[in-house]
This record gives sequence, structure tokens and C-alpha cells, in this order.
Amino acid sequence: MKVAVGADHGGFLFKQALLSYMTLLGYQTVDLGAYNEEPLDDYPDFARAVAVTVRSGEAQRGILVCGSGVGASIAASKIPGIRAAVCHDTYSAHQGVEHDDMNVLCMGERVIGLELAKEIVTVYLGAIFSGEDRHMRRLQKIGAIEREFLKSS
Repeated sequence: MKVAVGADHGGFLFKQALLSYMTLLGYQTVDLGAYNEEPLDDYPDFARAVAVTVRSGEAQRGILVCGSGVGASIAASKIPGIRAAVCHDTYSAHQGVEHDDMNVLCMGERVIGLELAKEIVTVYLGAIFSGEDRHMRRLQKIGAIEREFLKSS
């Protein structure tokens, strides 16, 4: 599996550590920045890069890290087809994939520790969408909402 990874200055240190960790786990990664701790960088730029890479199919999943995870989640979710969510626990990370087909995981470096972030990444990347009828039905409804508001914007 190929994983697109991005972070602003608030998530830069986690991003670097998680890239190494995912490589050890055998995942192929795409580092979409930031490439240093530039305090003037903006999380929407990295969220867009990761989301577009996942949407295009160049990567199967994405991971974003900013200070809280919230801003990155909001920005990434603006890209049609992206289902990004903040997860600071392992249950949400695997359930988000299994039930909601989450394709971008967002975390906050200022919220959780690195070891927990590694556990969250492990379960997120190991999870598989169940494809159960009830989850498919819900995803179709989400897609309909997305299409409705894309037309009106």
C-alpha cells in the first residue's frame, strides 16, 4: 500500500518519525511536505496535496499531521471523494476505515504522543472497509450530499 503523508510545522516532527515507522512496517510512502519547520507554512497546502494524491489513486491512503489535526481534516475533506477524520485513538482509526471508508487519517502532534500516533497509524493502515450493505448505503448518501453541494457552489 502506498501512503501519502503531509504535515505543516505543527506536525513536522511526527511526520518525519511516522515516515520512518511506516517504512519499517513495509509501506511505500510519499512525503508531500513540509520539509522543515517553517512557522509560516499553512496546513491547507499540505492537506490539499495529500488529498489530491489519494483522490487520483496515486496513493491508497493519506495521513496528515498538524497541531491539532482539525484544520488538516477540514481542508482535506473539501476535496471530493476524500473522507478525512481526526483520530486520536485506535478504535476510531480502524472503525473509520471499516465502517466509513475513511481514506485520510488526521492527527495532532500537540494532542497525542508519538507512540500512540504509531499505534493509530498501524491500525488505520491495517483496517479494511467492510463493504456491508448498511455502510455502502451510508456512503452513497454522503456521496449524494457531496454532489448536491458541488452543483450549487
